[in-house]
Amino acid sequence: MAKGEWKRSGADDLPLTGRSECEVFDDGTNTFFWRAHTLTVLFILTCALVYVTLLEETPHDTAYNTKRGIVASILVFLCFGVTQAKDGPFTRPHPAYWRFWLCVSVVYELFLIFILFQTVHDGRQFMKYIDPKLGVPLPERDYGGNCLIYDPGHPADPFHNIWDKMDGFVPAHFLGWYIKTLMIRDWWMCMIISVMFEFLEYSLEHQLPNFSECWWDHWIMDVLVCNGLGIYCGMKTLGWLSMKPYQWQGLWNIPTYKGKIKRIAFQFTPYSWVKFEWRPASNLRRWLAVLGIIFMFLLAELNTFYLKCVLWMPPEHYLVLLRLIFFVNVGGVAMREIYDFMDDPKFYKKLGQQAWIVATITVTEFLIVVKYDPNTIMLPIPFFITQCWTLGIVFIFFWTLWRFFIRDITLRYKETRRRRQEGSSERDRVPGHADGSNLATSGRSKLNGSMDTVRHRKS
Repeated sequence: MAKGEWKRSGADDLPLTGRSECEVFDDGTNTFFWRAHTLTVLFILTCALVYVTLLEETPHDTAYNTKRGIVASILVFLCFGVTQAKDGPFTRPHPAYWRFWLCVSVVYELFLIFILFQTVHDGRQFMKYIDPKLGVPLPERDYGGNCLIYDPGHPADPFHNIWDKMDGFVPAHFLGWYIKTLMIRDWWMCMIISVMFEFLEYSLEHQLPNFSECWWDHWIMDVLVCNGLGIYCGMKTLGWLSMKPYQWQGLWNIPTYKGKIKRIAFQFTPYSWVKFEWRPASNLRRWLAVLGIIFMFLLAELNTFYLKCVLWMPPEHYLVLLRLIFFVNVGGVAMREIYDFMDDPKFYKKLGQQAWIVATITVTEFLIVVKYDPNTIMLPIPFFITQCWTLGIVFIFFWTLWRFFIRDITLRYKETRRRRQEGSSERDRVPGHADGSNLATSGRSKLNGSMDTVRHRKS
């Protein structure tokens, strides 16, 4: 790109489409921070391996050497991926940051595949190699119980039920839905996923006891307060990002220190902005894509709770937090790649790499849950809950059939009928059309009659 050039794009090399995209001004400064450092990383990596091989004495501890060998293999793969993997749609704060999380996605998927191919006992005991405290059955906490908002039986603190629910998961719910809103960039889809997950908790509380919550915990604390406030703040942030000017200058081209500090802070904001317009009812492809996105979101949410159950991990364990941080970093890239693939299939002919690996991770996690605890998964769902979900699925099926098949056929039939009526009315408006044709016919008849008379006379 030439220096000081304006361009309209959602990333560095994306084509112009019909989407709502901002205009970006970039002066084209390419500093040391943005240059590729493949040789530098290769040199450092080689020096580290030479040090381990020639200067460090290998300890005679098989378990320690195995752990260190696995960690070293992962680090070498991450170094390769960060320097050589293909860039995704995001470039800030740095493309290498997003390449790093892509490689972490591959490592995590390989770990899940390994766990999937173990027996249930071996898989659970393998978690002790990560943390010796794991591999022990943990009781699930019951969030139901006394659901009185005001409990007169505790005069010292009648609102103790509310304070008991005010744990670390309350800000986690808010922050989680704030970030999910930045990923999805649509208020309706966020609210549908939020409400649908509460219905799933109602439906599956016979399988996992921690799904059993008070009604006000479901609808007031979760949907309205935590989730609703997170979605609201997320939408406000989206509005600011869509209106923000995207003008980028090199740090050394900015004269003031205040401008330099502001430029450093803005390095952690998007390079440009694309407004997601899902339009699920516009055609069948987009409708099925939105349904698939909602389904995968809900499945990933359920995997969080079921994996803790089948792998015996307490909710406060750092592995649970690391998994959430992982999905925060890869989810936004995956959603952008899904939107690009759905919105412009002629240019994006295949699903993006991050979206592909995230979908694979979600399915693999669910397969681990099914294999490790099939008894919990196969617990019969109460009949009235089955009726409700059946009615919902049947409604979606018939609405899809009506919206994209019956309605379209009816509209096409009406349009064809209207065009035929307009064509016939136009032919009727032409003056003397039928009379002219009759006159021409009678004229040809008279001419043929006179010719026959001449032939008769000659004969």
